[in-house]
Amino acid sequence: MDTVVTYLILSFIVSFLLGSIPWGVIISKLAFKKDLRDEGSGNIGTTNAMRTLGKAGGAAVFALDFGKGIAAGALAAYLIAPAIARVPVDASSADGQALLAAFGPAGVNPVSLAMALAFAGCTLGHIFSPWLKFKGGKGIAVAAACLLFVYGPVGFLVEIIVFAGGIALTRCVSVGSIAAAVVCPFLGLYFYWGHWVAWVIILATALVVIWAHRANIGRLRAGTENRIGSKKKVAQ
Repeated sequence: MDTVVTYLILSFIVSFLLGSIPWGVIISKLAFKKDLRDEGSGNIGTTNAMRTLGKAGGAAVFALDFGKGIAAGALAAYLIAPAIARVPVDASSADGQALLAAFGPAGVNPVSLAMALAFAGCTLGHIFSPWLKFKGGKGIAVAAACLLFVYGPVGFLVEIIVFAGGIALTRCVSVGSIAAAVVCPFLGLYFYWGHWVAWVIILATALVVIWAHRANIGRLRAGTENRIGSKKKVAQ
């Protein structure tokens, strides 16, 4: 029991720390001698980096943020989840009985929990980075990357198609981002059906990502959100 709980806590904490690395700030300061938080919209993510640091700077920020999600997902999928699956369950021992009592009911699966916690950890770490006084980006790149492991290639591809489709239809990056976040828990119903605790964690994380886009939602409602190719630059 203690071993499984330790693995679950580790999945969240390590993923949170990975997600919290503010690559946008680091790249802007080291390579461009400026603070991304003082440029454009002040956001540390790819969109603002692309607009204020140029294509090279934006690409670097995207790659590193995406890498955070890849690292968190791979850690959970290839190390933590298999380690949990190998934990012996002896129903005759006190630890075995405690493990069965905690994780035996339908909907509570420690392997699924490890994956969901990795997804939540890296995404929330990016949005609430402790190195930036618990402020950060909006979590799309890091979340999508982690979903490559949480949902697998098919789920990841669906997310990318929804993201790209939202942008293609509206020319607003924020629409694609919000659409991808909205679809996320619905995909979770398919990939984590029956694992309800893990699904609730995924749902809550997706809602936080949508909340992080609240300013964009306000501008979309007002019709003032910036569109790709438009001359008017509105804060993202």
